Amino acid sequence: MRILLTLLAAITGLAAQTTLPLFRPGAIRALILSGRNNHDWRTTTPELRRILLETGRFDVRVIEEPMGITSDTLAAYQVVILDYNGPRWGAAAERALENFVRSGGGLVPVHAASYAFVGLPVLGDNHVRTSIVEPPWPEYAEMIGGHFSLDPPRTGHGQRHTFRVRIVDREHPATRGLPESFLTNDELYHNMRMKPQAKVLAVAFDDPKYGGTGKDEPILWTVQYGKGRVFHTVLGHDVAAMQEPGFRLSFARGAEWAARGEVAPESASAAPSPVRVLVVTGGHSYDPTFYRVFEGDERIRAVIFPHPNVFQRDLRKNWDVLVLYDSVQEEHIGETGKANLRAFVESGRGLVVLHHALVDYLGWKWWTDEVVGGKYLLKPEGELPASSYRHDVELEVEPVAKHPVLAGITRMHIWDETYKNMWISPKNLVLLKTDHPTSDGPVAWISPYEKARVVVIQLGHDAKAHLHPGWQRLVRNAILWAAGRMN
Repeated sequence: MRILLTLLAAITGLAAQTTLPLFRPGAIRALILSGRNNHDWRTTTPELRRILLETGRFDVRVIEEPMGITSDTLAAYQVVILDYNGPRWGAAAERALENFVRSGGGLVPVHAASYAFVGLPVLGDNHVRTSIVEPPWPEYAEMIGGHFSLDPPRTGHGQRHTFRVRIVDREHPATRGLPESFLTNDELYHNMRMKPQAKVLAVAFDDPKYGGTGKDEPILWTVQYGKGRVFHTVLGHDVAAMQEPGFRLSFARGAEWAARGEVAPESASAAPSPVRVLVVTGGHSYDPTFYRVFEGDERIRAVIFPHPNVFQRDLRKNWDVLVLYDSVQEEHIGETGKANLRAFVESGRGLVVLHHALVDYLGWKWWTDEVVGGKYLLKPEGELPASSYRHDVELEVEPVAKHPVLAGITRMHIWDETYKNMWISPKNLVLLKTDHPTSDGPVAWISPYEKARVVVIQLGHDAKAHLHPGWQRLVRNAILWAAGRMN
């Protein structure tokens, strides 16, 4: 029995050591409630999450069925964002939100959340009214400080148009430091029923020529609800409206204030700018699934640029990392292209060579032998035979080194194209290998080149590789490490 207890204690201790934290340390813990809305929540909710994450100050979760929330659900968070306009949640869930805010939590209603739970007919997709009319949630109207009404003068909006939002309280932490005004293109809500506890931060003139009221209407305001802070924005009709700079900045600052009661200076915790990645294609066909690797990671901003003119200008000013997924020879880029490519690499910027780019510039020994540390031979060279390939090979790929590029990478079961009889530099640091007989073994390595961070990944022929989560993570890690963002 003593041995069994000791074993259980050891297992428990190991689990405690290896459990990842629920949230990123120091980040504002934010929860977005979504899943029902007469607006396109399937696109707006990810956009709201993206805006918060790009500040570097938030860790964000999403719940698409708020009816199940409890006080325990909300206890882990500092602020709740409402991208919701649908049926009521039930007494337990509604009371949980009330208690969360009243006891000091933050709340941020966005756009259509202004007319949730106020006794209006429930709206379906595309603003189609249903026959369902629920009783209002009176305490919700108190929390959010301003809501819709069908009584005259009826709440609504005129035509969507571009209008100027004017900051009227420049001393509030959420608006301090913002420009005096900003332009945005959105719906402009009018005749909101404002509660006396609402403190208006910004207004916009509702122009009669667009169906407006001819007066200033509240756009941003705050409410003190118990110990909690509420920041209400009526902006954000769709993703285009949310991508307006004024919305992004005011929403992020408002959410931070609602969570913490203050807004840190921009330099204090702003996220680093995304890695600027130039992806070069041409000379070899490929599945468009290749683009998937560059989606969904806010740390990377990639531009795809095909040959033949990609290297005809200095690349050093605009790009941090060059990703090659091309297959061309040096004559295709000429002496100017070679000079610009060499200047980029020698400046210490990052390089990631993918799959068929191992056929690039075979007559340029500086490139193949020093920079890449490998090449696919189209014809025999001396005692070396021509290389060969084979499609749709079932592979087991194994990490064989400790390196940041391998963070989160374990043994991979993947179907891909293999290369055989390549020249591979013995000076490379091999990251991944396979023992399949149609492969040379190494399928990813760090080149020996000392002036830049160079990663070579032989994997990545078609959709079967492109959609493999291990391959996607490997390529993203390679880009971040090459840019100096992983050590």
